[in-house]
Parts: sequence; C-alpha cells; structure tokens
Amino acid sequence: MYDVKAVEGKFFDKIFALPARVYYEDTDAGGIVYYANYLRFAERARTEYIRALGCTQRDALEEEKCGFTVRHVEIDYKKPAKLDDELVITCELREAKGAAAVMYQEVLRGEEVLATIEVKVAYINLVKLRPVRIPEWLVKLV
Repeated sequence: MYDVKAVEGKFFDKIFALPARVYYEDTDAGGIVYYANYLRFAERARTEYIRALGCTQRDALEEEKCGFTVRHVEIDYKKPAKLDDELVITCELREAKGAAAVMYQEVLRGEEVLATIEVKVAYINLVKLRPVRIPEWLVKLV
C-alpha cells in the first residue's frame, strides 16, 4: 500500500552510523533531550548495527533462545541535543571475547559530539539466564 522503508544506517569502515531526529517526546519542558533518552538512541543504533550485519535479535531469541543484555554503561554528556535536531548515533565493536562484548558509541549533531557511550554487553541463554559464548558466526561478521 505505502512504499516506505524504516530508517537505515550504514557502515563507514567498522563504524555503523544511524540517523535520528529529536522529537518532542524525547525532550523535557525546555526542549532539551532528557538524559535517559540518549540510552534509547544508543540501543536503537546497536539493534540496527546487528541488523545491518545480516541478522536480527529476533532470530537469536527464537532459534537459539539467546540474546544480548547490557551489563555496564558509561555515558559522558558533553552538549545537549535539542528539539528537531538531526543526530547520528554511531556504534563500533571494540572488543568481543567469550560471552562479552564492548561497544563504543557517539551521539553527534553534525561534527559536534554530544555524548559518548561505552556499553558492555553479555550474551546470555534466556532460558537458563546464564552467559554463553557469542556465536563464532556473529563475531566473524564484524
């Protein structure tokens, strides 16, 4: 019926970049992005990063009963994003070994870095709720 596509990011070498726009729902009463929403932007970029590698989190959930869960996050807010800003959220795998991976992300407005985020994730069996090794086929995609 309607020929539209979801927002897609793309790779620049090993760095994945996803465009985003700041909507009213993302902001506080002053039109500034609420601090927790940077984590939502980052989560979306990580999800699209995995999708751009050729797999989906749904596949891992349904077929392997496994998925990534955030273990630790460090975020450094440098400048505020504002209502209607066009942003780019990057995602780069910095390390993957065993059941753990470290992702580095930036939220940018043009050339300005608004926030940096380091996310440590664990790959877990969702039935047993125990860490399991990240599948080799997934590590090789990066």
